[in-house]
Amino acid sequence: MRRGRLPWARLFAMPDVIDLDDPSDARLTDYVALRDSSLRKHLEAERGLFIAEGEKVIRRAIEAGYRPRSFMLAPRWLDSLRDVVGDAPVYRVSEATAEAVSGFHVHRGALASLYRETRHTMADLLAMRRLMVCEEIVDHTNVGAILRNAAGLGWDGVLLAPRCADPLYRRAIKTSMGAVFSLPWARLDDWRTAVPTLQRAGFTVVALALRDDAVDLADFAARVEPAQRLAVLLGTEGAGLSTRWIDQADVAVRIPMRDGIDSLNVAAASAIAGYALGRPTAPATLAP
Repeated sequence: MRRGRLPWARLFAMPDVIDLDDPSDARLTDYVALRDSSLRKHLEAERGLFIAEGEKVIRRAIEAGYRPRSFMLAPRWLDSLRDVVGDAPVYRVSEATAEAVSGFHVHRGALASLYRETRHTMADLLAMRRLMVCEEIVDHTNVGAILRNAAGLGWDGVLLAPRCADPLYRRAIKTSMGAVFSLPWARLDDWRTAVPTLQRAGFTVVALALRDDAVDLADFAARVEPAQRLAVLLGTEGAGLSTRWIDQADVAVRIPMRDGIDSLNVAAASAIAGYALGRPTAPATLAP
């Protein structure tokens, strides 16, 4: 039995299963052109929704309390999601129809449209102890990977600058392996005052940056106190962190590199820093 499945679910018929074979059917509009990030950003914001792909991700979203608006499922996925669909309509489509609607081969065969919710604010996360803070990271895959790394390595939450990619975009959700639903995250109130706000809340702000005066990560990690509150700043690839954030941080830290390689992908760097500076004490609790 799959984890989270209800043993009696097979006894109940799935409500409101609707067979559709026309990709232009208005009932499938939520799932149109999923690879067009510009269109999806407008459409999803306008309708207050997001798309989850694959049985595991859909299940994690619903178990975390997000309310489904509809499902678009290939026939083979109807039974496995029977226990989570609730009263939402289920559109049963062929794989060819799903591809025509979404713009790509939906190899996981299951998509769900769910209602967005703002669950946490910056103020909520300031009550925690270990945070990753992202500046200008516009790649959805990197944002999803950072959320996954933070959750897997026991960090308390992630703060995102206003221009960071949407954590509830389909690709970010998929890369996060659903961690976006379990790990608290929030947008920064103001990019300009973010670092001083963290410092006033009691955080030691650590800039992961390539600077001549940066401290090696291992050396800094050896000096971190068990109860010390840390906020690690992560910048976009290429330009890295802004000079403003680096100058405002309490310390600049680098991951030593060899063979002419100056840096790692930001998601990989977040994993290394997250492991090296991981929290040795119990996490602050905050419902996802």
